[in-house]
Amino acid sequence: MGPRRDRHSVPLEQLGALSVPVGDDGMVIGVDAEGRPAVLGINRPTPYDVTLIGGLWTAQVIALRAAATGARVAVETGRAQVWTTLAQAAGGGQPCITLHDVGRVPPQGASAGSPVVVVRDCGMRPPRGRVVSGPWQSVVTLLPYLSPVAPRLLEKSALVGIQRVSPDEATQIGRIMGLPGAAAEALSTLADGVTLWCTPGDRQFVMTQATEAETGLLGSARRMD
Repeated sequence: MGPRRDRHSVPLEQLGALSVPVGDDGMVIGVDAEGRPAVLGINRPTPYDVTLIGGLWTAQVIALRAAATGARVAVETGRAQVWTTLAQAAGGGQPCITLHDVGRVPPQGASAGSPVVVVRDCGMRPPRGRVVSGPWQSVVTLLPYLSPVAPRLLEKSALVGIQRVSPDEATQIGRIMGLPGAAAEALSTLADGVTLWCTPGDRQFVMTQATEAETGLLGSARRMD
């Protein structure tokens, strides 16, 4: 019969103590103001568009961490030279991050077993992409600054990230995104590595902290490229 032991049970009023402190699934993009992990679920069964008004460093950290979750990352860029080292180092020799000229991203064949993240690093006026978001295929568009196409991108994005911008840009972004005055004013004073992530119903300041391996590959956090 084997050893006899008491049953594993707890009183109902103590059940809450067994909860596990796990947030949303996805990749950790930094910590919030209380030092708790901030998680971005970028691999989704529905189309997901993200716009980041910020620096190349943050976009590359996102690409690396997306690849670490098992996603294939396709980078559409007009400056392949700044992505080459990253693409070669990621995946331990496996082509998990591929580089493509602007407008030359082929169909990726995304699926639940092979999700895709397309990173569009196409400058201030990115053309309309041939490859768009879809089931298990998210698109992250990097804008170095607020540009004439930014309002359209911000309005269609499910998630918007904003790093340090000029006071005038902060005012415009605050109006487009419906930010409280204090949050909009803070955008012109953000430290390197800090991003305000916004959804239609929520907003959160996040500090992205690089791992030792990321720092060795990308250097320290910076807003300017």
